Amino acid sequence: METILIRNVRAVDSLRDAVCDILLKDGKIAAIGQNIAEPDHADLRVIDGSGLAAMPGLFDMHVHFRDPGQTHKEDVNTGAAAALAGGVTGVLCMPNTTPPMDNPETVREFLARAAKTGVEIHQTGTLTVGLKGERLADYAALKAAGVTALSDDGRPVPTAELMEQALAAAKAAGLPVVSHCEDLAIIDGGIINKGAVSEQLGVKGMDRRSEDSITERDLQIALKTGAQLHICHVSTRGSTDAVRRAKAAGGNVSCETAPHYFLLTDELLLKQDADYRMNPPLRTPDDVQAITEGILDGTIDCIITDHAPHTAAEKADFRRAPNGVVGLETSLAATLTKFYHSGLLSLQDIVRLMHDNPRKLLHLPVNTLSEGEPADLILVDLNRGWTVDPAKLHSRSHNTVFKGMTFTGKVLMTVTNGEIRYQYEG
Repeated sequence: METILIRNVRAVDSLRDAVCDILLKDGKIAAIGQNIAEPDHADLRVIDGSGLAAMPGLFDMHVHFRDPGQTHKEDVNTGAAAALAGGVTGVLCMPNTTPPMDNPETVREFLARAAKTGVEIHQTGTLTVGLKGERLADYAALKAAGVTALSDDGRPVPTAELMEQALAAAKAAGLPVVSHCEDLAIIDGGIINKGAVSEQLGVKGMDRRSEDSITERDLQIALKTGAQLHICHVSTRGSTDAVRRAKAAGGNVSCETAPHYFLLTDELLLKQDADYRMNPPLRTPDDVQAITEGILDGTIDCIITDHAPHTAAEKADFRRAPNGVVGLETSLAATLTKFYHSGLLSLQDIVRLMHDNPRKLLHLPVNTLSEGEPADLILVDLNRGWTVDPAKLHSRSHNTVFKGMTFTGKVLMTVTNGEIRYQYEG
């Protein structure tokens, strides 16, 4: 393993924002400070970090790697490659694989393969057996197999009674619950946000009441049980307000959103391109404003991607295509463009949203750029503009909602365990 000395870089984490040198050795940060002497090592690599920012590797607590069973869309290796290219060194995978992550054997087999990727990959176990919403999975067995959280993501838990049982059992097992809030009866086959655009296109819309009602239901159950509840992919003003109220009431609750919900609206669906379809769907300018406000005031705890690969063939038919977009390689750039370069958030704020908070919520160590800490970090050119080209993405699927958009901020290098795992070739 080579020794790496990064010179004159802006080091940013929850503790500092200062220009310094960083020495990486044997998988750890060996030193950080001014004018670090070059160690006498034949394998020393010196990197000029002038004009760049070093940050802890990002953590995305909501991704779909489609592994096992749907690896024509993505697998653990291509998913990890996409993560590293986006500066993401840790992820939480959702359980709606084939078969679902409802048994210890499937979990252990996947995590054994994931350990070889250079990305810190965590796995959710299912809340219910087979994701069927009928009876609870064995949470103790899933935890012993290595799951970090529980979810039926992709589908809601259908009844309040079963969700209360799940939250109580998850609390007893010491696992957080990650909730996909959707009322399928309200959705009833809708494919985009219900509103002016769906009416203009003559397609069935997804009423916001679907998300808002189940979000409110699950938050109230969390308040009742005292269990830890995390709301997935918040996209509406109503859901954001509900989380804000539950936090004020003392609930052990949190939530996430994705860049497309604070950057884009449902007007893009007028193109009738299924790459702009995901669940929950793109909403209205008022929802974009509400999501932005929720990030700025701390209601929304973290920025994730809901990275959901689908093949070009699957996305070819606008009305019949599955929902989902890839996002691991664009999440930091989108966030920097929206919040950092506008002056709305500091770089430390972005580290909090994309590293610190997700790890805290999952009860994982929060890394800093400090001596003795793991050498998991990224080098970012904060001012480099680039245009998203789907053909250049590292994911096996290229269904990005940001195709053709220009962002400011580019990951140039990703290091995990002291090894350079990704380097931008330009």
